[in-house]
Amino acid sequence: MDKINILWADDEIELLKPHILFLREKGYEVQTANSGDDALDLVKEQNFDIVFLDENMPGISGLETLIQIKQIRQSLPVVMITKSEEEHIMEDAIGSQISDYLIKPVNPNQILLSLKKNLENKRLIREKTSSAYQQEFRSIGMTLSDRLSFEEWKEVYQKLVYWELELTKSKEDGMEEILRMQKTEANTQFSKYVASNYQDWLNGKDPDAPLLSHTLFKEKIVPEMDQHPSTFLVLIDNMRYDQWKVMQPIISEYFKLESEELYCSILPTATQYARNAFFAGLMPSEIEKRYPKHWLNDEDEGGKNLHEEFFMEEQFKRLGKDIKTSYTKVTNHQAGKKLAENIPNLMGNKFNAIVYNFVDMLSHARTEMEVIRELADDEKAYRSITVSWLEHSPLMDILKQISQKKARLILTTDHGTIRVTEPSKVIGDRNTNTNLRYKQGKNLNYEKKDVYEVKNPADIYLPRQHVSTGFIFAKEDMFFAYPNNFNYFVNYYRNTFQHGGISLEEMLIPYITMSAK
Repeated sequence: MDKINILWADDEIELLKPHILFLREKGYEVQTANSGDDALDLVKEQNFDIVFLDENMPGISGLETLIQIKQIRQSLPVVMITKSEEEHIMEDAIGSQISDYLIKPVNPNQILLSLKKNLENKRLIREKTSSAYQQEFRSIGMTLSDRLSFEEWKEVYQKLVYWELELTKSKEDGMEEILRMQKTEANTQFSKYVASNYQDWLNGKDPDAPLLSHTLFKEKIVPEMDQHPSTFLVLIDNMRYDQWKVMQPIISEYFKLESEELYCSILPTATQYARNAFFAGLMPSEIEKRYPKHWLNDEDEGGKNLHEEFFMEEQFKRLGKDIKTSYTKVTNHQAGKKLAENIPNLMGNKFNAIVYNFVDMLSHARTEMEVIRELADDEKAYRSITVSWLEHSPLMDILKQISQKKARLILTTDHGTIRVTEPSKVIGDRNTNTNLRYKQGKNLNYEKKDVYEVKNPADIYLPRQHVSTGFIFAKEDMFFAYPNNFNYFVNYYRNTFQHGGISLEEMLIPYITMSAK
């Protein structure tokens, strides 16, 4: 490993020889400067790992030197050393992005501690994070070999996401690869669990049944709404739990977290099914039966999510709620800005539903557009671009306004999404739907080990378009591909984000309640 190169600038540098000798004995390279000008010349000529800078030097001051150093090398850590404890000097230094602040006289151990804090902190955090995950890896691995309940599956997924984010922060690439393998194993077991239990959940035969899309309004949203004068439900389409966790610090500047839960999306984990069930409080076949004019099947022409407001109003009526509501769907930036302007007019409503489609558009655009494909190449980048969008979107303005009016905020989604990597061949007729994670059609031909098959859609409360229509759902990170142009198709869609099938990422999704700070 290369020696760490230190620049120490002080007009009384001769008095600091014992400190400099101490650092050299510890294996550090130390160069010195007697003034701010000399220090700047050295910074321009050489690469330093850190600068110790006296605040009170003749000529240009330490603070002026600091500002110019940052203009030359913005990321270079600078430790300010001064005799003065005046508050305004500290504030000026901190405002100019110092990495540490020491008061004279300094002793060698203070210097050493500052070096470790600024130069070795990331390494120490990385090693600690790696060690901690290695211990958790064994624990999670043992858990996955058990027969887990739904609550236990939620805990496993939350742990996996926690460690995924921690390892990303620490840039521990080796451990990230191990975690990816463990997540793959978890999805294999979770897919088997869902295939074995899903039908029983829907038919009331499993006391372990989770909270599902069509029960969320009745079980969670309405009781929450009843306790507050005004509630805003913000449904960010296609938002995964890990995306919520990276957005949480930004939103938490304005809201206090009251509860964080995971509920389960119905199958298919696709907008047409999951979101309609969410707003209607009914499973898809029940919606088709009760509101035949408002339900379109995959083969039918036209938009499949045009009646959510109607479904929501009908559900409120069934639940005995005669209240003033609003429903707004945001599908582009301009619509978001328009809604932000209208927020004050919605404050008088008991309940306001906002469906924000950006994350869904991003996941689809990533498939279609080469630039987006490069920007969101993996989960890490996908999370990063989601955070960047939130910080600069009208939604942030909307959330700030809601917090200022002290309204209640419910933040959730209708399904998640998974990065697909493994193709699974399927053959169907021309009326088979195009989704890569589920197929509905007659006489489907497929790899049985890759799917959860439902030959009678009524068994899981899905509409049946034809007598011989069945459904198949891709497990784990599979995606369906036709034998025609197979290689081209696989290369085009591999590593894209898709939804509709069975995975932790698609099915275990966040339900968050927050109050204004």
